[in-house]
Amino acid sequence: MTYILGIVSQKGGVGKSTIARLLAVELAKENFSVKIADLDTQQTTSTDWSSDRYQNAVTPEIQVQPFGNLKTAIKESNNFDIYILDGKPHSSSQTVEIAKVSNIIIIPTGQTKDDLRPSVALAHSLVNSGVEISKICFALTKTTNSQTEITAALQYLKQTEYYVLSGFLPISTAYATAHDQGKAVTETSYHTLNIKAKEIAQSIIDRLSNK
Repeated sequence: MTYILGIVSQKGGVGKSTIARLLAVELAKENFSVKIADLDTQQTTSTDWSSDRYQNAVTPEIQVQPFGNLKTAIKESNNFDIYILDGKPHSSSQTVEIAKVSNIIIIPTGQTKDDLRPSVALAHSLVNSGVEISKICFALTKTTNSQTEITAALQYLKQTEYYVLSGFLPISTAYATAHDQGKAVTETSYHTLNIKAKEIAQSIIDRLSNK
């Protein structure tokens, strides 16, 4: 059975491709066959990262392919244990389509209300389009290191009916450097940062195992 993970966002730059790459690497390390379908053909962030990973001989190798439409991308899904859909930013008909074919949907969001409000609005719009509430998960990303601010953001999300993943990803130059080298945010030179990233990955995997 193939599990499909959809990663969507209302805004660009909130960590959508970061989560896709993180999951792909951690699942591949557990010997799952994984592929990222990069549906953001304007940015191709995951696709370019995969090329960097290959050129720098980072293992495990991660398969990433850009697709112009979801229908073509889904044809590939049965060849893998885990198929990750890295969607376009901003709500669109494709966002709804991704949500409907996915076992779980991950919405990354920053910690400010400017990020949280549109992210929750996106979740509401998916539910209004017929997507099951239980599929939708929020991941807190691009945060500061202020525990007070992080706690406030988590409380905001937990007031909704949606599942909130454990952990958070802070803004870090080490994460950016890892991406530049074709690595995931669990592959930095800093153990503490790797542990933070692994917590989110494990929370997603645990949620997926319950579907």
